[in-house]
Amino acid sequence: MKEQSEENTKKEVIEKKTIRIFRGHLFIKLVIILLLVLAVIAGIAGLRKGGGQPAESESKTTRIGFENIGQMVTQAAYCTEMNVTKDSRKLFGMTIPFTQSEYIYSYDVEVRAGLDFSQIEWSVDEDNSIIQVRLPQVQILSSEINTDTFKVYHEEESIFTPIKLADNNDALKTLIENAKQDAVANGLLENAESNAETILRGFFANVYDLQKYKIEFIIQEAEK
Repeated sequence: MKEQSEENTKKEVIEKKTIRIFRGHLFIKLVIILLLVLAVIAGIAGLRKGGGQPAESESKTTRIGFENIGQMVTQAAYCTEMNVTKDSRKLFGMTIPFTQSEYIYSYDVEVRAGLDFSQIEWSVDEDNSIIQVRLPQVQILSSEINTDTFKVYHEEESIFTPIKLADNNDALKTLIENAKQDAVANGLLENAESNAETILRGFFANVYDLQKYKIEFIIQEAEK
């Protein structure tokens, strides 16, 4: 009865794996707002200096303000990942009683995605009033385990089969990779791209009249 209850508990714990994607994460919103404010300031300064005239041709060099940003996170995802680490001694393929070691635990993993703004290329088709913006591939910039979120659901260790540090290290690497896959599967990269486009629209709006000009975003092909 006790073994069945414990087994049910393990199943419930494993099934509790959740992924929490915060589309409008406060940190990202604050970054976007800050950049838009800076874009407005840069736009006003540019208009004063240039007499309020927008760029007139493709050959004219115009700096919008985002060129020196570099890599920037535009979306973050938080994933709660479960891991089961277990080992036992076997004889002729059969588990030897009292040699089983097993740990079931979870961590929250923060996965951040964005792009390198310095790699953005753009041009203006004055005849058709189109601003073409070529974006680099959105990619995962970082993935970190939040050690404060560590939770243990089950632990059982046999003195005959201790869990090695190398096993734990490999388990954490797998946990991070799973978090990346889960975040991507739940729209991390798409949201990061959408937020980047929102930021860029704010910059271009300070130099060009977006009621007149249409912005076309094109994703550059990944380098092979």
